Amino acid sequence: MSSITIHLNTASGQPLYEQIVAQVRLQVLTGSLQDGDQLPSIRALARELQVSIITTKRAYEELEREGILNVSTGRGTFVRAKGIEHSRQSQLEQLQGELQKAAEQARMLGLDREQFGRLAQSLFDGQEGKEREKTS
Repeated sequence: MSSITIHLNTASGQPLYEQIVAQVRLQVLTGSLQDGDQLPSIRALARELQVSIITTKRAYEELEREGILNVSTGRGTFVRAKGIEHSRQSQLEQLQGELQKAAEQARMLGLDREQFGRLAQSLFDGQEGKEREKTS
C-alpha cells in the first residue's frame, strides 16, 4: 500500500472532500503517487483523517470520474497512469483559461506584453510584491 499524505483544514471553507481530491491529484501529478499504487480503503482513509466515510467516498468517486483512480470492489483503490495524463491535461487547460483571463485584465489595465510578461515571471518566481511596484 502506498503512503498518502493528506492534511485537512477545517477552517478553510473548502469542503473536506475537495481538499482530499486536490491533494491526491497533486500527489499524482508530482509523482508522489504513481501508476498502480494502492491507496487506503475508503473506511481506512476516513478513520485516518477522522472524517465521515461519505466524505472519503465522495472524494474517491470524484477521482475515479476524473480517471485518476480505479476503485475495484474487493481488490482496492489504485492510481491509474491514463488518469494521470488526463488530469495533467485538464489542469493545463484550466491554467490556460485563467491565464487568458489575466491577459485580458492586463490589457484592460493598459499593460503591454512586456509588462505582463514581467509580472507573470515575478509571480512564477514568487516575487509578486517587487514586480507590482515596477509595473505601477
